[in-house]
Amino acid sequence: MQDLGDALSRWHEYYALLGAASGTLVGLLFVAATVAAGVFSTNRQAPLRVFLSASVVQFASVLVVSLISLAPIASWIALGIMVLACGLMGLAYYGLAVRDAAHDGLLANIDLEDRVWYVVLPIIAYLAEAVAGVMLAVMSEAGCPVLAAATGMLLVVGIHNAWDITVWTITRRQG
Repeated sequence: MQDLGDALSRWHEYYALLGAASGTLVGLLFVAATVAAGVFSTNRQAPLRVFLSASVVQFASVLVVSLISLAPIASWIALGIMVLACGLMGLAYYGLAVRDAAHDGLLANIDLEDRVWYVVLPIIAYLAEAVAGVMLAVMSEAGCPVLAAATGMLLVVGIHNAWDITVWTITRRQG
């Protein structure tokens, strides 16, 4: 059994870069949200939660997991529980978002590509994050690459979705 510090040391630069990128992108999303202020209305919370807020949640999740991974935590169990909690919170958020989208009729009106990028891929990434948390809690080093894949996927999905929303917002404001 490898020491947790040694197992995570190989991932130090990965999580430092991931955390820096996600923190920067959260800031940029606040700028995009300001631009989009006239497009999203308060009477339709589902589109706001599924499209714009979801990207903030994804970037924030990547940032939190990066911070946890870089923290001097000596216990596999503590690390695993924190990562599992992050994955479960992401899943809970998406449960609420999907519920609201179904209630609002939004799911019936979005195309397959958007369903994949805005719903399916984030849920897969948060499930993988939760699985990584369990793996780390049982002291399995295999949890490290699973966690890296999950956080990398969340970053890529967040970037895609943030750009998609930005383009959508710009076209709505011009038209």
